[in-house]
Amino acid sequence: MLRSVGQPPRHFLSLLDTTPDELRSILNRAIELKAMHHEGKLYQPFQGKVLGMIFEKSSTRTRISFEAGMSQFGGSAIFLSPRDTQLGRGEPIEDSARVISRMVDLVMIRTFAHETVERFAQYSRVPVINGLTDDHHPCQLLADLQTFIEMRGDVAGKTFAWIGDGNNMCNSYIHAAHQLGFQLKIASPYGFEPDPVLLQEFAHCAQLVSSSEEAAEGAHLVATDVWTSMGQEAEQSIRKRRFATYQITPRLLDLADDGVLFMHCLPAHRGEEISEDLLDDPRSAVWDEAENRLHAQKALMEFLLKPQA
Repeated sequence: MLRSVGQPPRHFLSLLDTTPDELRSILNRAIELKAMHHEGKLYQPFQGKVLGMIFEKSSTRTRISFEAGMSQFGGSAIFLSPRDTQLGRGEPIEDSARVISRMVDLVMIRTFAHETVERFAQYSRVPVINGLTDDHHPCQLLADLQTFIEMRGDVAGKTFAWIGDGNNMCNSYIHAAHQLGFQLKIASPYGFEPDPVLLQEFAHCAQLVSSSEEAAEGAHLVATDVWTSMGQEAEQSIRKRRFATYQITPRLLDLADDGVLFMHCLPAHRGEEISEDLLDDPRSAVWDEAENRLHAQKALMEFLLKPQA
């Protein structure tokens, strides 16, 4: 898709790349697209469109949801790994962006350094989506927010709890709190807290608390992630010790609001960040949350490929 000079593409590298109204619109559209999908309605606005998917980090949900979403929209997706492309052989990101974006209509990148997606987007002719970086995971937050809205209504004025590593998911939850008007309580072990600069910037909507119990108390949503993410395997032993008191259990959820939902971006390590039985708890929404990656990302891609004003 060639764009005219002076008409830069919209990118989605973090939740701050949309306005609050645009974000709400994407989430509402995701709910509509999900209903259409479940009713078996054929909707294929992307015929002839191609998504390039660059994976430097492996994935289950991200790959399947984007690839299935493009197929359901009538388009196609190309899977690119460092083993398959010159990106893995030292071609500069800027050069790859210039070439790839002349051949596809959208690019999704799942990688380590956030700078990688920023540099790619700077030189891309087409919209670039952050499928995950070490700093942010905005596509997962779209699914989480969609799930909460479907099950509990508007997030504005609610209290969410993030318990565990102050990682990319936590950072994106902070951005979501700012964009949509909920309060976020964060409980992280010493040494694994979110970036203090980020906490200071968003102190109006996010605060670090002293324990898992304090974070969970009265919360309408409790979310967590694995203790050791990809690329952190060398820290696994120390992380298990530091995070031992940050496991989410049904008893911890009992401290939350009566209508609390539990979410996890998956894959989950039962017996570590969650108790063995938590995913079977009626308050767990993880399977709907996982499915909603598909619908939220379809809504996002539709939004990014709308004609630019």
